[in-house]
Amino acid sequence: MDGTGVSPAKEMPVSFDSAAEEEYAFQSKLLQEFINISTIDKAWSFKPNSGSGSQAMFSFSQPNLLANKKKKLILSTHISKESNGSLNFQWAPFPIEITGASVMVPSPSGSKLLVVRNSENESPTQFEIWGPSQLEKEFHVAQSTHGSVYSDGWFEGISWNIDETLIAYVAEEPAPSKPMFTGTGYKKGSSTDKDCGSWKGQGDFEEDWGETYAGKRQPALFVIDINSGEVRAVKGIGTSLSVGQVVWAPPTEGTNKHLVFVGWPSNTRKLGIKYCYNRPCALYAVPFDDRGNATEDVSVQNLTQSISSAFFPRFSPDGTFLVFLSAKSSVDSGAHSATDSLHRIDWPVDGKLPPSAKIVDVIPVVMSSEDGCFPGLYCASILSKPWLSDGCTMILSSYWGSTQAIISVNVLSGNVSKISPSNSNFSWNVLTLDGDNIVAVCSSPINVPQIKYGSFVGEASIGAPWGWLDVSIPISKCSEKVSSLLSSRQFSIMKIAVKDASKNLTKGGSKPFEAIFVSSKSMKNDACDPLIVVLHGGPHSVSLSSFSKSLAFLSSIGYSLLIVNYRGSLGFGEEALQSLPGKIGSQDVNDVLTAIDHVVDMGLADPSKITVLGGSHGGFLTTHLIGQAPDKFAAAAARNPVCNLALMVGTTDIPDWCYVEAYGSEGKDSFTEAPSPEHLALLHSKSPISHLPKVKTPTIFLLGAQDLRVPVSNGLQYARALREKGVEVKVIVFPNDVHGIERPQSDFESFLNIGVWFKKYCK
Repeated sequence: MDGTGVSPAKEMPVSFDSAAEEEYAFQSKLLQEFINISTIDKAWSFKPNSGSGSQAMFSFSQPNLLANKKKKLILSTHISKESNGSLNFQWAPFPIEITGASVMVPSPSGSKLLVVRNSENESPTQFEIWGPSQLEKEFHVAQSTHGSVYSDGWFEGISWNIDETLIAYVAEEPAPSKPMFTGTGYKKGSSTDKDCGSWKGQGDFEEDWGETYAGKRQPALFVIDINSGEVRAVKGIGTSLSVGQVVWAPPTEGTNKHLVFVGWPSNTRKLGIKYCYNRPCALYAVPFDDRGNATEDVSVQNLTQSISSAFFPRFSPDGTFLVFLSAKSSVDSGAHSATDSLHRIDWPVDGKLPPSAKIVDVIPVVMSSEDGCFPGLYCASILSKPWLSDGCTMILSSYWGSTQAIISVNVLSGNVSKISPSNSNFSWNVLTLDGDNIVAVCSSPINVPQIKYGSFVGEASIGAPWGWLDVSIPISKCSEKVSSLLSSRQFSIMKIAVKDASKNLTKGGSKPFEAIFVSSKSMKNDACDPLIVVLHGGPHSVSLSSFSKSLAFLSSIGYSLLIVNYRGSLGFGEEALQSLPGKIGSQDVNDVLTAIDHVVDMGLADPSKITVLGGSHGGFLTTHLIGQAPDKFAAAAARNPVCNLALMVGTTDIPDWCYVEAYGSEGKDSFTEAPSPEHLALLHSKSPISHLPKVKTPTIFLLGAQDLRVPVSNGLQYARALREKGVEVKVIVFPNDVHGIERPQSDFESFLNIGVWFKKYCK
């Protein structure tokens, strides 16, 4: 306590003057209003045993900045159609916050709900079975049985059997025994138990699956009996497979029951799997009965031996065939993500699996398509129940250029139809099916997420049009200020011709690419707003025309946005995507510069007021651009950027990515854990750091200290080198963040500082 009687001087953040602090305060208040907008995550629908209509639950989230966590909430509704054909959603008066729940999965009938609560220490995992009105069962599974249940959306797999008595799921295998030591030395008989008179050694190093999986143990398959609480490890799989995405096979005429799951070979080094679909995987089946495995010598059967990738298994409603996605184009080329394909295999009604199954191509990899036509399949997920009542039509969400669209796929004929509005530049995502109706969410860069309800117009038939109704939902509200700011903006999707397309490019690789342009509806004093060029990572990812709170905030403080989907992005066909590997740092850089020239030539941007923002490979492009075009940018912001491939290749969880993107498809075979001097020289030449002597753009770096994908050393080396040559630099390191910098406080501080940085150098 200050005993002088003089009030202490008001402290100001380091490097802030009073004007900067005012800007910081103004922007932070506005950003808070954007951050408070709810995100709609998923939904479930159920047909009640009695009465009309249906029930639905919506899961959504909101950042809690003070707790630095995301709040998870559930809002329920009753859906009914009136006699005049109008739709009625009767919402519960308030949402319910779900605390401590890692995952929730309703049973097939909708009469039960599984809630899993993973512990944050070494206490048991909690399984809760809820009925319509109360908690019916609760089980605690000790760490000696298994660790946390996977809830990551990739290895994650939780499946109820048809009788709703057994649940199959994926969890971390039990912790291995480790050496124990006492005050007198090694204690014989290693143990997993704690003892105050001893301490536990580390034991052998265990590989994990890299970024976001640090410290996670091997994913393994378990089944819990919800009547007795007995948990069984599924036998016969072995330790060479990491398992995930388990589903129960349909009941058969015999006594055999099967579990079908995805397996990733893991007997060598585990290269990073987050965002990386180029890891070989297959579908496997293992028999299981109510007493556990039928015999001790049970072994798994590979169902998809003839294809290099198979995941997201879904059985048809009648159980006669199994449909799955494949990333074979990614696995075979080495690109971390590429165009998907969809396949089908027949499932025997007697449960007796043939030695090898015939794989039928439903949707092949699309190499290049005509304008407006289906560009290929790009699915980030598939509903657990994606089927219409005909039993052969799946409803999927897929990237379609710079948008996400809802499509229907007849898995017998292979017919694909776009069923979200064909004239919409919004992005659409299916949440759940309500019978033969679709509950979806749509949004745009200037429109917050909105629930839509889709139905056939007239009789349901192949090619029949779909109609979409707006659904008013309490959680999609935003503040009046945000609503006013968004209403003053407009957006369009531009097609930009490739400049100086070389003759050796494929047809798809020479077609125009796209950019999303967000701007004010009216110019002030006939002057353009300053421009932020926004660049996605990957590079084989895509910036969609969906709502982004952080980008909407940056637009609302007075900037136009040019969001570039350079060649190599998802959603434009395989030839366009495969045109980039081997040409990073040149083709992608030139596409971005071409896009900038395009809006400048159209009079939509002032060439003296341009900034650039990107993360990961987008940060690679950001730091390349300020080196290759040093007079073009007033300011730059890079989030966990790739700045030096020669440094990254020895420290990242995906060193193969460095080879494939630098060398092209031949890099898949050239990859080695011990790069030669020639390899390192080429990697350096492809890197932004090779252009560093020319850089003069003030640049802010946002870095996650726990990033295994692009370790923090990459950004720090580049930032320190810029400082060394006198360039204005600001560095913020988030000590507990990984590659995405997604923890609520970190995400908030990151984009707040980007906004303030750009205002400082580009008003």
